[in-house]
Amino acid sequence: MRFKDVFSIIGPVMVGPSSSHTAGAVRLGRVARALIEQQPKEAVITLYGSFAATGQGHGTDAALVGGLLGYNTYDERLPDALEYAEAAGIGVAIRTGQAPNAHPNTVRFALSTEAGEVVTVTGCSIGGGTIKMTEVNGFSVNFSASSPTIVIQHADVKGMVASISRTLEKDGLNISRMSVDRKGRNGDALSVMETDEPPSGETLQELHRMATVRSVRLVHVVD
Repeated sequence: MRFKDVFSIIGPVMVGPSSSHTAGAVRLGRVARALIEQQPKEAVITLYGSFAATGQGHGTDAALVGGLLGYNTYDERLPDALEYAEAAGIGVAIRTGQAPNAHPNTVRFALSTEAGEVVTVTGCSIGGGTIKMTEVNGFSVNFSASSPTIVIQHADVKGMVASISRTLEKDGLNISRMSVDRKGRNGDALSVMETDEPPSGETLQELHRMATVRSVRLVHVVD
């Protein structure tokens, strides 16, 4: 993934000592929150590599939880995000794990809702507050959430990608980047569409109404 401007290297306006361990961590949490579309009831957060080794000193744990609470990178509540999460009734468990081939600043979220839905999200902070998402619900992905990103879980049937593209075209949206992963032929699939502008609410509803669509999530992290 390439840096687009000098601010991607310097990092954003933020509370905390590190653009990678703090600002990037906030954005990772915010993407995870967007993919569950609500504040989670429980969050199991597993840290890998440098996140696991030095994350506590950099406030990475608080930053990740702050992102789950919807805070931005410069929110003054970030240092106390764990206490705010507890007050909000969110059960948070922070663990460390081993992933030899993963980026050093990698985190995996397992989020549960009041209704019992579980969403898993994995991503990494690659510098300057920039992030890369690598997994959603067991599907391989590759997006930064720097532009509006529509994440659609659906059945793997013929013409599905074309139907999604036509729906976005009707809304005047240009797809800048697209990827599809599937768990098996004729099984479940996940399509990720990055667009130049965010979709309208009507377009998201139209996507929801497609017979083979399981879920539609809009991800766009803007500080």
